[in-house]
Amino acid sequence: MTETLVSDVSSNPDPGDPVAFTVNGTPVTVRRDHPHLLSALRDELDITSPKDGCAPSGQCGCCTVMIDGKAVVSCQQPIAKIEGKSVVTLEGVDSDERNRFANAFAACGGLQCGFCIPGIVMRAKAQIDKKGADLKREDMARHLGAHLCRCTGYVKVLDAIEAVACGSTVEPQLANTVGGAGVKYEAAELTLGDRGYIDDMRVPGMLHAALHLTDHARATIVAIDPAAALAAPGVHAVLTADDIPGELMVGIIYKDWPVMIPIAGQTSYAGDVLAIVVAETRELARAAAKLIHVTYDVMTPVTDPVAALTEGSPVAVWGTKSNVLSVSEYARGDVDAALDASAFTVHETFTTQRIEHAFLEPESTLVVPNEDGTLHVYSGGQGVWDDRDDIARMLGMDNSRVTVTLVSNGGAFGGKEDMCNQAHTALAAWWIKRPVKCTISREESLRMHAKRHPITLEYWAGCDTDGRLTGLRVRAIGDSGAYASVGMKVLERAAGHASGPYHLPTIDVHATAVRTNNPICGAFRGFGANQAQFGMEGVLDRLAEQVGISGWEIRKRNVIHPGEIWGPGQVMDDGCAGADLCLDTMKPMYDEARAAGKAVGLGLGLKNSGLGNGFREVSRAVIHFLPIPDADGRDIEVRHGWTEMGQGVHTVALQVAAQELGVDPNRIKVIVDTTRELGFGQTTGSRGTLMAAGSVLQACNKAKDAGCAIGVDYEGEHLVDWTQKIGDPEHPQPLIHAAFGYAAQMAIVDRETGLIEKMVAVHDVGKAVNPLLCEGQIEGSLHMGLGYALSEQFPHDPETGFPTNTTLRSLGIIRPKDMPTLEVHIVEVPQPRSPFGIKGVGEIGLVPTAPAVAAALHEYDGQWRNTLPMRPKFGGGDD
Repeated sequence: MTETLVSDVSSNPDPGDPVAFTVNGTPVTVRRDHPHLLSALRDELDITSPKDGCAPSGQCGCCTVMIDGKAVVSCQQPIAKIEGKSVVTLEGVDSDERNRFANAFAACGGLQCGFCIPGIVMRAKAQIDKKGADLKREDMARHLGAHLCRCTGYVKVLDAIEAVACGSTVEPQLANTVGGAGVKYEAAELTLGDRGYIDDMRVPGMLHAALHLTDHARATIVAIDPAAALAAPGVHAVLTADDIPGELMVGIIYKDWPVMIPIAGQTSYAGDVLAIVVAETRELARAAAKLIHVTYDVMTPVTDPVAALTEGSPVAVWGTKSNVLSVSEYARGDVDAALDASAFTVHETFTTQRIEHAFLEPESTLVVPNEDGTLHVYSGGQGVWDDRDDIARMLGMDNSRVTVTLVSNGGAFGGKEDMCNQAHTALAAWWIKRPVKCTISREESLRMHAKRHPITLEYWAGCDTDGRLTGLRVRAIGDSGAYASVGMKVLERAAGHASGPYHLPTIDVHATAVRTNNPICGAFRGFGANQAQFGMEGVLDRLAEQVGISGWEIRKRNVIHPGEIWGPGQVMDDGCAGADLCLDTMKPMYDEARAAGKAVGLGLGLKNSGLGNGFREVSRAVIHFLPIPDADGRDIEVRHGWTEMGQGVHTVALQVAAQELGVDPNRIKVIVDTTRELGFGQTTGSRGTLMAAGSVLQACNKAKDAGCAIGVDYEGEHLVDWTQKIGDPEHPQPLIHAAFGYAAQMAIVDRETGLIEKMVAVHDVGKAVNPLLCEGQIEGSLHMGLGYALSEQFPHDPETGFPTNTTLRSLGIIRPKDMPTLEVHIVEVPQPRSPFGIKGVGEIGLVPTAPAVAAALHEYDGQWRNTLPMRPKFGGGDD
């Protein structure tokens, strides 16, 4: 084990003369060596409402403040230029005005994860100060071009700003029933930036860690020389893989992801970590990390997933024996005969792209060591129990010696399932015996965490003269990047959903997940279902044209019904009637748009809720009555095992408890940590609402049966253990998923401009626990789905395996002014065996979007589109 070295921390560089200015009416002085104003505000003055989403690029807007009355992004302001100026942050806004913004955003549902909202509020304040009630919605949308929100789709953000500008009276209230459209839990605090994220947390004696990433996607590490870093000012330690006392490898399913690459080990992608530097400040740690010298034996990376499958291809990933991560396959009937006998057939290849999640909060972890050698980890991950288990394994200690507390994160969408810097931060704190925080930069985030899979899908499909499907064959290859993450499950999900929400008498599907040295791919909203259904919906539209019927009609003739066999052989239950209801609800709007001469496209989709495939899914929750209310007057704890990342699972838990216990929801505090064994796996698969609601319901029932005694943990459990694995020969008709959500979406294109003018979404969610938040989820999904369809991509350099996008603006995310009108309709067909009939809504929201857009553009210009994104320049870029 390498001994930890500590440098002389008294040798900090001379910060120069201090810079004097005014913050929120108070004169202050700060060090001149800050890289920008945001650093001075957050790191020296501890003003944390301005958030750091991308510093110093100034492309997310999260750090917006007012300087001499003008809204500016503070990470773009050199500290020397602030001399003598007046800076106002959200903390310094008048309390009545703060309340108006907090109430409006809460009541309108104008926030989800909340990370971007304080910056948006400051921008809105600047415009309202200028224009008051005359502020026009379209003008505000244009001014929000400096801001990104990955959650909301901007509709309810603009609703909230409009309410403040017009002086509308709103009365935000928490809902006390399942089905009540109350406000989001902690909505006011999130709006104002008062509820901190991990990077907002400060503890006495805290040090900062920075990571040194590899320079090559595939290379053997010959030597790591930390001498220059150790000699740098303020550095306490440099740690490498040799300093790991326990297991080197971590991972959600396969333990194949190295915490760090050791000497003689091999890098496998651009995000591999080689060393950790711990220093007095973040800036010093990052500067020192650049000084580490690494000697490499560089090899040619494996970047073509098709070539990676050929005989003789090098093995891409260190510690593996094959480039095949997984194969998912199943077949029913004689597809060749069915296609030969079909009146109409289609054979097409569809290509979908890699995409970055672009959650606004970069990954951050804080670890506090205790005197007894235990660790307290503050994580924003999607599975804090998985974080705990892997950290304990890495440190060679029992799980009971690591406690992980969830700090609700600033967005995730699947991208925070795998650990990012949790293990590195824990290792540093364990070694140094002091609190350590590690917050990575946006560029590091883009390199490190898993992305959406690019998948190539070859489809053969046939139908009879009436347009009824006869057979389907699908061959799919997905580039999963280096480490497993959940890549095998994404391709399994793509295979299972390859036929969409339709009945097919014959089907043959084969999907391969391939390891390469490209960016890792894993969980992302849609999880393979959206890639596959872009293909399925595309062939359906082509068949409809051959038959001479509309897109709506061919879907109506083939949509799955209760009792029919779907895809891999599952006999569908009554919940699948939601697909038919979505189509019927859409029909009058579809007919109206076509009668008006619009170019119209329709998409219909389904997405599972839960892991399924034979996995035993358990969720537990605890109801605990406190003897004395806390400082906020809350005396009921609701503990569950799911990550709050903007989707509202805390609000779901609160509303179920309030209804079932018959209490004021303001008495309830929601907590997620590992002090109880409540969580089993990741907050993924659109299952959080369903599983949390079921376990909280059971916990409430136990509490009521026992008289709701004070100081007792009343534990409830929701269990799903009746699914079977896809392709299992023992189950020719496997029930692979316990629940599905369904959605129909319509894209309407202006025939003169070719731009999408409106998106209409009809979603069956089983039961909308909170219709306001549910609608917001769908709007946010539509925004993300339109980016997926039109403009977003995250390509790599085939020579190096490194991503070519290094900034948020380069990702092609659609800005507010370019969003079409969104119209959402929620329908409810209860899911059997599900608490309250819940199905889930988190992922289905973008499954039909791309096919609907493709069909509408085909009506506009007659061109079929097989490749995503369809208009890569639409979302903008670095210009």
